[in-house]
Amino acid sequence: MMGLNFNINLNHKKEVLTMQTRAIRLYGKEDLRLDTFELPPIKEDEILVKIISDSVCMSTYKLSKQGAAHKRARPDLKERPSVIGHEMSGVIIETGAKWKDLYQEGQKFTVLPTVTENGRLKTAGYYYETYGGDCTYCILPREVMEHGCLIPFDGDSFFEASLSEPTACIIAGYRRMYHTSEEDHEHRMGVKPQGSLVIFGACGPMGLECIDYALQLENGPSKIVAVDMSKERLSRAEKMLVPDPESGKELYFVNANECRDVAEELKDLNGGRGYDDVFVYAPVEALIEQADRVLGKDGCMNFFAGPVDQSLSARINMYNVHYSYTHLVGFTGSTNEDLHDALKLMEQKRIRPTVMVTHIGGLSSAIETTLHVPEIPGGKKMIYTQIDLPLTAIEDFAELGRENPLFEKLAVSCEAHNGCWNAEAEKILLDEYNVDLTR
Repeated sequence: MMGLNFNINLNHKKEVLTMQTRAIRLYGKEDLRLDTFELPPIKEDEILVKIISDSVCMSTYKLSKQGAAHKRARPDLKERPSVIGHEMSGVIIETGAKWKDLYQEGQKFTVLPTVTENGRLKTAGYYYETYGGDCTYCILPREVMEHGCLIPFDGDSFFEASLSEPTACIIAGYRRMYHTSEEDHEHRMGVKPQGSLVIFGACGPMGLECIDYALQLENGPSKIVAVDMSKERLSRAEKMLVPDPESGKELYFVNANECRDVAEELKDLNGGRGYDDVFVYAPVEALIEQADRVLGKDGCMNFFAGPVDQSLSARINMYNVHYSYTHLVGFTGSTNEDLHDALKLMEQKRIRPTVMVTHIGGLSSAIETTLHVPEIPGGKKMIYTQIDLPLTAIEDFAELGRENPLFEKLAVSCEAHNGCWNAEAEKILLDEYNVDLTR
């Protein structure tokens, strides 16, 4: 493990803390490298942190495919490569003088990855040379703290804090929905209270949390329909996501491969009516058009899935836009409030983003995982940056545990938590690798 170096100046008045880090950096299109380099001493308005976990996001895959052509990437990646990863969590190691009263060394944290300065988006994992999630140590630049994007948390795991960013994006998606009235021109923000909701691509990692969030949402939808094409993913989701009997919510799972006409069968499930709210979690033309077909009067469709193809288009029924007031929204990212709310719901155990995680791995597995994430079955891939471990599916723990005591312990822990990754399993993993959470 990389260590601390102390350099003392000639006057013996100042002790300068420097750090060597290992990081996955992007140099260009599909050019990811695991580098070791020295971070500079932090300035008085910066913070040095130790990254423990980073969840691989599909957005980072899209970044790796486009390189400098990505709208959030640096134009000079070849000369100034960016540290990738933005769904991060870790521990504060050293705090610059400006922030001593606000942030404490040893404090757990996560971040809101994007800040806007002078009209320009600057995002962790896309833009910065010494700040990102796929590394052992990094430096938080002053704008992260100035914009309130460094978020301390008191949870019992790091991986859930890593998942707070994608969960915040899901919350943002719900809040971007809106409905109108024939009596006035106001937009009522959010999904329709006690309405009907359908989610296309529902059993991928983000779709699963979309279901989870809907189940606990007060004054949210009363009917939730999850649509997917994978029998295995549907089976796993049905096992893990069950409505509280006292909530009055109904949850249905639909295998699109078993439907003769998906849109018509979905409307039949809703009493022959269209749906109030529709989420699309996969950038597929046919899926978007199916979603448009199931919109009811004043129905709102959220195209949540960010496409790589900048020319992706689909046919939308403009007759319904005019006469039935159907409408379409989209959004990328989340706000500070969304992130705080995600962490609060986790602490209250009202949402369980752990359902998203299907694989764990170490920093050395992050490059191949990022470049091939769409081809790897399952949900979220959680990278533990302080260890080296091949990407491993939770469902393989039991078999691996026949010969490996670590995986035997992890299998027992996950089985006790309904097959999910959990705080106990994370502690077992970090203890096995003697990960020091204090420096």
